[in-house]
Amino acid sequence: MNTNQIINMIMRTVMRRLINTGVNAGFDAASKIGRPKPPKPPKSANPKVETEPTPEQIERERIRAIRQARRAARQNNQS
Repeated sequence: MNTNQIINMIMRTVMRRLINTGVNAGFDAASKIGRPKPPKPPKSANPKVETEPTPEQIERERIRAIRQARRAARQNNQS
């Protein structure tokens, strides 16, 4: 394969995805015309009361913090 064929293959793939995204968005927008909007849920009288996090939530937060630190370190190394 020469370079021109590779570039054309990649461009066709990108264009196909962009066109499909646009067509899907158009159909979604067209299908919503004439349909009444769903009613909004009523606001509750009591706002959420903060409770202590569960052990699962604590572990998820710890993992999320580790991932954020890794991303920050990676971005600092790339710059």
